Amino acid sequence: MRTRRGLCYPRGAPPRVRSHKDDVGELRLFQDKEEQSSFVSRKRLKKSPGNMVAGGGGGCDFFESLPDDLLLCILTKLSSTAACPSDFISVLITCKRFHGLGLQSQVLSKASPKALAIRAKNWSDSAHRFLKQCADAGNVEALYILGMIRFYCLQNRGSGASLMAKAAINSHAQALYSLAVVQFNGSGGTKNDKDLRAGVALCARAAFLGHIDALRELGHCLQDGYGVRQNILEGRRFLVQANARELAAVLSPPAAANPVLTWNLHPVPHPHPHPLSQNLSGSGCPLLSDYGCNVPAAESHPANRFMTDWFRERGWSPGSGLRLCSHIGCGRPETRKHEFRRCSVCGTVNYCSRACQALDWKFRHKAECVPLERWADEEGEDAAGEQVNGGVDGDGLMAVDS
Repeated sequence: MRTRRGLCYPRGAPPRVRSHKDDVGELRLFQDKEEQSSFVSRKRLKKSPGNMVAGGGGGCDFFESLPDDLLLCILTKLSSTAACPSDFISVLITCKRFHGLGLQSQVLSKASPKALAIRAKNWSDSAHRFLKQCADAGNVEALYILGMIRFYCLQNRGSGASLMAKAAINSHAQALYSLAVVQFNGSGGTKNDKDLRAGVALCARAAFLGHIDALRELGHCLQDGYGVRQNILEGRRFLVQANARELAAVLSPPAAANPVLTWNLHPVPHPHPHPLSQNLSGSGCPLLSDYGCNVPAAESHPANRFMTDWFRERGWSPGSGLRLCSHIGCGRPETRKHEFRRCSVCGTVNYCSRACQALDWKFRHKAECVPLERWADEEGEDAAGEQVNGGVDGDGLMAVDS
């Protein structure tokens, strides 16, 4: 007879064949006909094919006869292709056997980022435990997502940085870039805790793994001599590569199935800024628009979406002295006052990195940026002496200050 794990053990003695006399003898034990009829109905239900165990004769419960290794393979495939957390969690609550097998390390380690994309409004202790189980199983995406949530949302800096570092050790490009942003800003510490060289090294590693924002950040660092020796030509080359990879991501086979890429032979700048909802709907934007190519905005990582919803639902206000990154797809908050760099032209927006600044400039802020002199003229104040040197460079990117 086969068990769930596919093992076999010798059969015992053949079951004793019951005779009609045995049934009659049992029926004589009852006092009335109702007890006899209920006994007979139970006997018939027990002998039905759907309720016979494997090897019991007459029928077979095929679900119970499936080996565990086959179910583990199915659950692993499901967790790696789930489009949302409910696709996977709904299977775990189906039965006790699925719940036990679904929480195995083999299954949790393969869970996809979409299966781990928990919404901020659904955050609870059980959701925290689920991400922790996936992280303990070795899921690199769970290490990064939980690390970002702990570092920025729960303000557990040490534990969050440790989880992101574990993901970075496993060559997770997004974790490498996030740690680079932490090093550039000295997040979680003081201004003296900045380590520009470490940030450049982390950006270089993430760019080598194909992270577009890290490649763009590295190009700006080389152009500005920020944390590395200045090399304008090399920085320009990295920025061109970032644009090329951005275009290649749109033209890849999964994206090429949908004709979202359009060409504009006579690009005309918009006189009025687009509403944010129109920009997010895919009207085309970021950095290739200067070349007449409208590229839809890339989808934000689940960790960034969680942080954006987390602080929006909790009523994050600038009155607290801490600011959020102005790039809509980032969601990073300041960990101390004046941590992020500010636009030197208008002074109304701030960014955690040059990559977020470059994307938001082409995406939204280019049509909204107003020089400080206009504000000073309207208010009757002389603010020219407070404006930092900079302005707009050859790429249309704004200079920023600390």
